Amino acid sequence: MNSRHILRRRFARSACALGLVWTVAASAHVFPRTQVPAAGATVSPPGEVRIVFDGPLEPAFSSLTVTDASGKQVNAAKAVVDAQHQETMAVALPPLQPGHYTVHWVAVADDGHRTHGDYGFDVK
Repeated sequence: MNSRHILRRRFARSACALGLVWTVAASAHVFPRTQVPAAGATVSPPGEVRIVFDGPLEPAFSSLTVTDASGKQVNAAKAVVDAQHQETMAVALPPLQPGHYTVHWVAVADDGHRTHGDYGFDVK
């Protein structure tokens, strides 16, 4: 094998690797960037839970629910994705009693990829 052939093969491998990295980045999932109340926080009763994700959400398939320590859902309202900031989703809460609450989120990116998770906070 001559050096020209070796260089072509290395270039082809590098180009393939870069293409793979670009493809993975283009189909990335969305994850929470900020949460209010924050994970693990102890707060006064909040009027809502708001999560800002690292990319735009598909409103029809994304959701937020909040449950109390017994697992009962406390929010009656449906979560809403902000029309002006499509990476932000919030759900209104009724007045909460002191205790532990868990936020359950499902985030579907505008490219259709789904992620989900949960975190807790306490009301003093």
